[in-house]
Amino acid sequence: MSDVYLLAESAETALGGGEANLFEALRSGRSGAAPVTRFDASRLIASKAACIDVSPEERKSGENLTQALLRRLFPRLSHLPPVDSIIWAGVKGNAEFIESGQGITCPYPHLPRHYSHWIRDELGWPQARLLEVNAACVSSTLGLALGAERIASGRCRSALVIAADIVSRFTFAGFSALNALTPDTCRPFDSGRNGLLLGDGAGAIVLSGEEYARDSGMPPLARLSGWGMANDANHITAPARDGRGLVAAIQAALQGAGLKPDDVGAVCAHGTGTVYNDAMELTAVETIFGERRFPVFSIKGAVGHTLGAAGCIETLISVRALAERIVPPTSGLRSPEPRAVGRASEAPQKFRTGAILKTSSGFGGVNVALLLESAAGADT
Repeated sequence: MSDVYLLAESAETALGGGEANLFEALRSGRSGAAPVTRFDASRLIASKAACIDVSPEERKSGENLTQALLRRLFPRLSHLPPVDSIIWAGVKGNAEFIESGQGITCPYPHLPRHYSHWIRDELGWPQARLLEVNAACVSSTLGLALGAERIASGRCRSALVIAADIVSRFTFAGFSALNALTPDTCRPFDSGRNGLLLGDGAGAIVLSGEEYARDSGMPPLARLSGWGMANDANHITAPARDGRGLVAAIQAALQGAGLKPDDVGAVCAHGTGTVYNDAMELTAVETIFGERRFPVFSIKGAVGHTLGAAGCIETLISVRALAERIVPPTSGLRSPEPRAVGRASEAPQKFRTGAILKTSSGFGGVNVALLLESAAGADT
């Protein structure tokens, strides 16, 4: 099995783009939450989201907001050698199509295959094989696991995992109907948490084996040493309360990486701020790590839940945290629930050694876990 490296990244969120700038914004405790102006939310249970301002000049003729966000990612990728695979992991790219009222005459992409072909054409990588992943909110995390598996098994040298989702009336109304949106502030792992915050977001990560990394001339950012995925088969929207699906995914990632629970220094959690998700994640953490207290953080109170793009964005933040040996605060946290005390914090937290575990959970019971280590494989 070949080693898998994270070679390049790009992101756009309501707090800005670029790994370094975004990390600093998160570390300072900023939040991108603001009143929604894109559509009328007055009759829904919430009125805030973490949206990105896009000027009309940024949109090319006939293109949608999702494409405009994706275009912001391309400059960080266009100088790379062509990748072997492009994995598209957006979830609701069809929302603008549905809301446009233009029917089948709508000129812009809306299906996963449309976005993946468009990205391949825009980047000028005509030989790249295409794969589309739609696994709810774990989509790009799962895309990273699938890309890593393809590289580790020798089926390809490199893969671009890329996703974007926006705050649309369609998705906002859907989460409102589920009573899943916070009416005030998203507070992951807080004793008073009451719902999630939606956000615009786009993220891209290039995975590579040693050969492609050498050809690119770029130093790897980190090593993706283990990955696991599982389904708890519990409910269409609610996670299994015992966390069995997430526990199985984490165990598979640890086994694949050859690591023990004590080798993990921090966890970048899914951390939506909903009552059942956060409780399930803390249950899974205790099942794997026992009573050990170490940094567990979420960025969704700051940038919102960016659906399919969340995994990519949170993974690149994890890479930065690994390099800095510090994790950003959990935005919105004020009074951690008892099991989160000594884990989640409203302030940045240092950790001296160990890998970072990135977890994601989504509708339909799907769970994914990734383990990130230094590119040299030695965390000191």
